[in-house]
This record gives sequence, C-alpha cells and structure tokens, in this order.
Amino acid sequence: MAGIDPVMLAAAATMTFGAAYVRGLTGFGMAIILVPLLGLIVTPAEAVVLGILLQVLIGPVGIKIIYADAHRKSALSIAAYAVMATPLGIWLLQQTAPDVARVLIVMIAIGAFILVLLPPRGELRPGPKETALTGIASGILTGFAAMPGPPVVPYYLRQPIPPAEARASMMLVFFATAIAGTISSVALGLASWRLLLLSLILFPPMLAGNWLGARSFGKIPAHIWRLFVALTLGLAAISAVFRLF
Repeated sequence: MAGIDPVMLAAAATMTFGAAYVRGLTGFGMAIILVPLLGLIVTPAEAVVLGILLQVLIGPVGIKIIYADAHRKSALSIAAYAVMATPLGIWLLQQTAPDVARVLIVMIAIGAFILVLLPPRGELRPGPKETALTGIASGILTGFAAMPGPPVVPYYLRQPIPPAEARASMMLVFFATAIAGTISSVALGLASWRLLLLSLILFPPMLAGNWLGARSFGKIPAHIWRLFVALTLGLAAISAVFRLF
C-alpha cells in the first residue's frame, strides 16, 4: 500500500499516533519526533513533505479554540515571516544530499532540546526583531525539515505566559507553515500523489493520537507540562541520533 511494506506501514502508523499525542498535549513536537523516524521508511525529502502534509491535515482540528487562546499578534507575525521563508527551506532541501539532510535534521532536533533548556526571559517580551528572526528561521526549517518548532517553541516557552496561550500560539504558527510548506512542495515538485495517499492513510492514527493528547492537556500543572515539553524534545533528539547510526 502506497509502495510501502505493510509491516513498515504499521510501524509508521504507530509512530504517527505517538507523535500526534505529543502534539495534542504540548502543541508541537509531531514533526520533530516523526520526520527523523519516517526518514527510515522513505527518503529524507519524502519524509519532510509527508510531515508537512500530515501537519496541514491536522491543522484545522480545533482551530477555533486555538485562534481564541493564541497570542494572535505575535503568532500571526511569526507565521507571516515563516510563510515567506518556507520556499527557501525547500530549495535548500533539494540541494542537500540525503545523508547530509539526515544529519542536519537530527542536529535540528538536538538544537530544539537545548534551546528549551535555556533560562526563562523573565518579564521581558520578545521585540519585533526577535519575532521576525523567529519567523524566518521557522519558515526555513519548515521547508528543509518540516520542523517549524525549534525557533518557535523557546520563543513562547521562555515567556511568562500560561501553557494554554503558548500551546495555541505555536499551533497557529505551525498550521500556517504547513500550508506554506504544502504549496511550496507542490510548486517545486517535491510532493507526489504517493505521499498524499500515505498521509491520508496515516491521518486516522494521527487524529486519534491528537485527540487523546488534547484531552490530557490542562489536567497537569504548568511546571509539569513545561518539563514534559523539554523531555519530549530530549527523547526525540536521542532517538533520532540512535536511528541515524
């Protein structure tokens, strides 16, 4: 089915369910966890496009609540810069050898973990320049690795804002980058009907995992939630490194 061995397809469905659960709980992490793993089943470029397609399919789920809870000014600003920068990331992916792309994607996952461990900013809010740089970096990483999160996650988690606001803001940004990534991958010839079919096959386990994660959100204290976010990134980075070798 979709040109993939049934056992590998079942493994991909399981991985997608787990990554979507993390997304539903934290607001991010699906691509950071999933793309390095999908790269073991398909090529790195296909894994990136598949990650983008999955994110655009899950993006509309709960969008009204997400939009209401998000810090819309910063989220929409970051999204605008990211959308403009996404084609550059896809172009860079096209120019990069598969083995090099795998290493870089793993490094991105590790970098995300390190950034989240940095101390909080205190009461100081990010300025326009930091917001713009966050958006540009997020867009480039969307196109290159289907991972808009590494710049965006520390941007929000290091601010003194409620988890619900941070989670919704990140999800709003990621939906916008997924749309931009899908359009860019189609325009640049990276997307295919095979990958679209595979994303539709993986949509049910993704939807189930996201629903379960969303139900878990809000039932744990804020400091535990932030700790879970950091641990998620750390485990994703360690897992990606082991699978690389």
